[in-house]
Amino acid sequence: MSNRDFYEILGVGRNAGDDEIKAAFRKLARQYHPDVNKEPDAEERFKEINEAYGVLSDADKRARYDRFGREGLGNTGGFHDYTADFSDIFDELFSQFGFSTGRSRKSPRRGQDLQYQVSLKFEEAVFGVDKDIQFEREETCSRCKGSGAEPGTTPTRCSTCGGQGQVRQVRQTILGQMMQTITCPNCGGRGELISSPCKTCRGNGLERKTVHKKVQIPPGVDSGTQIRLAGEGGPGALGGPNGSLFLLLDVQPHKFFKRRENDILLNLDINVAQAVLGAEIEVPTLDGDAKLKIPSGTQPGKVFHIKGRGVPHLHHKDRRGDELVLVNVEIPAKLTKEQRELFEQLAATLNAAVKPSEKGFLDWLNEALGG
Repeated sequence: MSNRDFYEILGVGRNAGDDEIKAAFRKLARQYHPDVNKEPDAEERFKEINEAYGVLSDADKRARYDRFGREGLGNTGGFHDYTADFSDIFDELFSQFGFSTGRSRKSPRRGQDLQYQVSLKFEEAVFGVDKDIQFEREETCSRCKGSGAEPGTTPTRCSTCGGQGQVRQVRQTILGQMMQTITCPNCGGRGELISSPCKTCRGNGLERKTVHKKVQIPPGVDSGTQIRLAGEGGPGALGGPNGSLFLLLDVQPHKFFKRRENDILLNLDINVAQAVLGAEIEVPTLDGDAKLKIPSGTQPGKVFHIKGRGVPHLHHKDRRGDELVLVNVEIPAKLTKEQRELFEQLAATLNAAVKPSEKGFLDWLNEALGG
């Protein structure tokens, strides 16, 4: 299997939506399926297309791929590690060529995935938190237990499809007559008819409920991080598994701190005397105040590292980044008479010549922060 970018394989942009990704996959699958395309590399291209779609059609895998590349998907490798549920697409694909996949509409089907946005405070994202969330989802109807029929009544088997949910029809094409399997028009694919629909769900078998849940947010998450809760999405059909609930995290900005990957950035103002003479000061960190020694002669733009006071690594919670303190020397706008006299005395002892600086403030900043 090639190491080409999955978005490049499907010919879509990195911001492509689910519908665009699915449409691109359908188009390429029709073009390169080995039963249709007899070129020597068709089978390999088809596997490559499947691998790309298997990742990009799964919200959790796509988020990991966008952030970490193929390494974020694990080291097992191989097409079968990234497969998705292609059955609906292949049903449509093969039906165009007159084939049937043999998959009945009454086969178990996985439930719908849901998404919920969780807003976090800056500290909650750094240290983790147990969060109470409330969302709505469809669940099996409590009145009819999912049958769709009013209690005391029973659905009857569809006479058109014999309970299969599908019927075959002959279609005339330029290649002659071809057999095609379609959803039963009488029962809509259910395989049974409901004469007395449930009053709660109106024959759907599902009712919408509000769910309250406590979820654990791990330390080190950031805006855009997705957390997958398997089985907490929509209910599966005909015994199929439930879908997943994806939590999309949004972290609120902090009043003082900013984040750069696993490091915390802090702009700190010190006075001229502290910069010239040096001082030991208290610096705010996410763990409380910490002592920081300012050497004499500290220049504006100097960056101090406070080890281990940054953000925990998401997958290595025993490791933390650093806090980077960027020093700004504050020049007083107003002076008392005594302060002015002292500065005048100091000025008389200093070299009054001025010269252009070879480096600007941004150059110093880029060097200090590693570019």
